Amino acid sequence: MKAVILAAGIGSRLSRPFPKSLSVLPYGETILGRQVRILKDLGVKEIIIVVGFKMTLIMENFPEVYYRYNPNYYITNTSKSLLCAIEDLDDDVLWMNGDVVFDKAIIREILEIKDENFVCVDCKSCGEEEVKYTRDADGYINEISKLVKNAEGEAVGINMIRKKDLKTYADALRKCEEQDYFEKGIEIIIHDGIKIKPVDISDHKCIEVDFEEDWISAQENFQTRDNK
Repeated sequence: MKAVILAAGIGSRLSRPFPKSLSVLPYGETILGRQVRILKDLGVKEIIIVVGFKMTLIMENFPEVYYRYNPNYYITNTSKSLLCAIEDLDDDVLWMNGDVVFDKAIIREILEIKDENFVCVDCKSCGEEEVKYTRDADGYINEISKLVKNAEGEAVGINMIRKKDLKTYADALRKCEEQDYFEKGIEIIIHDGIKIKPVDISDHKCIEVDFEEDWISAQENFQTRDNK
């Protein structure tokens, strides 16, 4: 298994002069540092960070991981950043947005899931900006985007694609428009018959930091290192 962290974007909605993944939590660890540490603690040895905006700041802080560069980070979205990382891989891939702050227990639990592709979800009411989902009659993801109506909850930005479906997913990301999120690629492969399971992580803390209010919430909810 390889892990991919998407940290190429400018993060314009948060208006930081540095990559928002380098925002420092109250106990002194950055969002990205927390992600890398948790993955390593739980045995994920190969981590790829996709960089773009002020990439040297990230690379200087994490010299021990692998990197992919999205040269078009300023005009593309997460579909193309993810493609940069996976187009030459042949493994199970766990990937996440570089601005997600989460409990360690989430990664511990999802690493125990065997064989299935999945999207981690939080079952709650959502606003316009959240990526939302619905399920089909068999309980698998049916729709996933910001435009979903009658949503069952939010896709939190932590996902898994298995080796057997990775090439198909990479092809789907190539079909995406420059400004599409990687969830568009998920919708494409769902329509091609690939099953994606929603994994409910609602019992744990998980915050994607898009706006200042998200950052305030992350600071309030993640006061400690979370070594358990």
